[in-house]
Amino acid sequence: MGFNEKENSLEYWDNIHSKYERNEIKLDNWLDKFETIIDSCSTPILDLGCGSGNDTLYLINKNKQVISCDQSSNAINNIKKNFPEVYDTKCFNMLDGMPFDNNSFELIIADLCLHYFKEKDTFELLNEIRRILTVGGRLIFRVNSVNDVNHGAGQGNEIEHHLYETSDKRLKRFFDEKDIKFFFKDFDMLNCRRPDVVSPATDNIDEYIKIISKLLEDGYAYEAGGNVYFDVSKLEDYYKLTNHKEDDMVVGVREGVDFDDNKRNQADFALWFTKSKFEDQDLKWDSPFGVGYPGWHIECTGISLKYLGEHLDIHGGGVDNIFPHHTNEIAQSEAYLGHKWCNYWFHNEHLMDESGKMSKSKGAVLSVSVLKENGYNPLAFRFMCLLSHYRKQLVFSYSVLEQVQNQYNKLINKISLIKEEGSLQEDKVKEYQDRFKAELSNDLNTANSITVLYDLIKDDTVNGTTKRYLIEDFDKILSLDLIKEDNNIDSELEKYIQDKIEERKIAKQNKDYALSDAIRDELLTKGIELIDTREGTTYKINK
Repeated sequence: MGFNEKENSLEYWDNIHSKYERNEIKLDNWLDKFETIIDSCSTPILDLGCGSGNDTLYLINKNKQVISCDQSSNAINNIKKNFPEVYDTKCFNMLDGMPFDNNSFELIIADLCLHYFKEKDTFELLNEIRRILTVGGRLIFRVNSVNDVNHGAGQGNEIEHHLYETSDKRLKRFFDEKDIKFFFKDFDMLNCRRPDVVSPATDNIDEYIKIISKLLEDGYAYEAGGNVYFDVSKLEDYYKLTNHKEDDMVVGVREGVDFDDNKRNQADFALWFTKSKFEDQDLKWDSPFGVGYPGWHIECTGISLKYLGEHLDIHGGGVDNIFPHHTNEIAQSEAYLGHKWCNYWFHNEHLMDESGKMSKSKGAVLSVSVLKENGYNPLAFRFMCLLSHYRKQLVFSYSVLEQVQNQYNKLINKISLIKEEGSLQEDKVKEYQDRFKAELSNDLNTANSITVLYDLIKDDTVNGTTKRYLIEDFDKILSLDLIKEDNNIDSELEKYIQDKIEERKIAKQNKDYALSDAIRDELLTKGIELIDTREGTTYKINK
């Protein structure tokens, strides 16, 4: 009897855990490979599905605050008995939701507890985990692989993909690589390209020490008060990224950082700390400068040099990174290398809401999954971003997104009606490609490049074959899924839908709401869902 059987699962797992004693709890070192991540977490860690307490024991031995959770009251009672130092415990049925607020945890451990669910319930549980994780938070999980034949992979009655009903009527799932990639779904839903390298800052301490050591040796850095600082007076053009004069600049530190008596110049910045106001810093490393931790800026330089080399084409970031972060990156990197480091700096404005900048600190965080759950196409959000220039602040609201989604749907519908006819018009291909590239080359003006797309669609001198070729070519950049097989709509079907939309509009104007509802329901039975917006009625076809 698996977790899916709510009426029996609690009883079943209570029975299992009634048999465990303290001497049966063995220290499991599978988490050793994630030691750096665990050590860096200074907030309570959630041990989800804690069971007999193996992972709770591991975390407590590392002096971590642990919240142990299980849906067996016997398991929780054993945790309380065996680990009186545990930070907190919770007993609840995971399929009923997590009794925690949004963005509650930086780190969640889920050890061999995610494989007892049917697919639908698995997705719901993962959404709950995503909800209670902070932005940038980590989920460390262990699951059974399809290669675990010694643990029953491929055995029993397969009731859905890799989910088996075992001989004792339990459900047990075995995961493959495709299942794991589910966790990147938000990134993928926006058609964003995944980075080739994702490297935690804590994995590159040796790189920072190497750079700092050379900066000290070359006279660009100095030690004072137990810390290592970069001396900006050694540079003639420290402010070249901002074109400011030194007298016009505030202290070269982040907002909220106090005046530092150790600095020769208050514009100097820390490369390594052994002493700071954050004396409770958990993460510290041995170094030639003392036991401590790297400064904010040196981390980015170290990671960039390690994985990208001594020359960068483009370095991006938000406008709030220009000073001091990127200014300091340039200073330390070019002092270390002895030559120009980066050719182009790319700074985007912020996504705003009506109250100002969206940020984690304000509790204003937007996720793609939430948009989708609220009925919005993630690509409509991408479209909204592309319709604005990256240097301009973009104010988000659901009403604006609704308008843009309607616009996006109309665009897809128009493209779907373009049929391949005629031979490729090479002159038109060159004309529109040149126009499209020119707009992108003009400080990445995506809004104007989309205007070129609309001009192409309504250009009667361009045949269908050429239009579809160009649209597909443009979409290599825009990544809006402008041409896909499932976007193609038969012209007769399109006419039928539009006629029904118009008939329904007239019915509503005549206050014949019964007819209006009947038309909507008729379309729904055919898999066609009407979407009413302030801008009018559009539709989507549910496959």
